Amino acid sequence: MAISLLVLLVPIALLLAFYRGFLGGDQPSTVDPAPAVEQARAANAFPVSQPAGLDDNWRTVSASYRTVEGGSNLRIGYLTPEGRGAQLVQSNVPPERLLPAELTAEGQPQGPTEVGGRNWQRYTARGNEQALVLLEPGRTVIVVGDARENELRRLADAVR
Repeated sequence: MAISLLVLLVPIALLLAFYRGFLGGDQPSTVDPAPAVEQARAANAFPVSQPAGLDDNWRTVSASYRTVEGGSNLRIGYLTPEGRGAQLVQSNVPPERLLPAELTAEGQPQGPTEVGGRNWQRYTARGNEQALVLLEPGRTVIVVGDARENELRRLADAVR
C-alpha cells in the first residue's frame, strides 16, 4: 500500500514543483488598469487620478469602474513591494456613505497626516487594515490595505 501511495505522490510532487518553479504558479496575475481608468474618465463623474511614479515592484492585481447607488467608484488593487495588499478607491459617493461602506462601521478617524503636500486623514479599517482618506470637492480618495503605513503613504503620494 505504501508503494502504491508513493507511486501516486511522486508525480504529483514533480508536477507541483514544475508549476511553482517554472510556470510561476505562486505569482499573482497582474492586470492593466488603463481600461478602468479610461472608463472612469469617460464617465466624467469625478476627477480621476492614476498613480504615477510607482516602480515595477508595485503590481496591479485588480481594476474596475462601477456605477453604484449615489455615484460611482474606481478601484485599483495593488500588491506592494513587500507583498501586502493595498487598494486605491476614488469615488463621488458622499463620504458619509462611502467611508462606512469601505472601512466598515469600525473605521474610526485617527487624525490628520500630510502626504505629498495634501492633508489626508488616517483611519482604522476592517481587521488589521488601515486607511488614508483625502476629501476633495466632488471626490473622495481612499488608500486602504494591510500594507505598512509607509507603503500606503507611498501610494497616496503617487495619486496626483
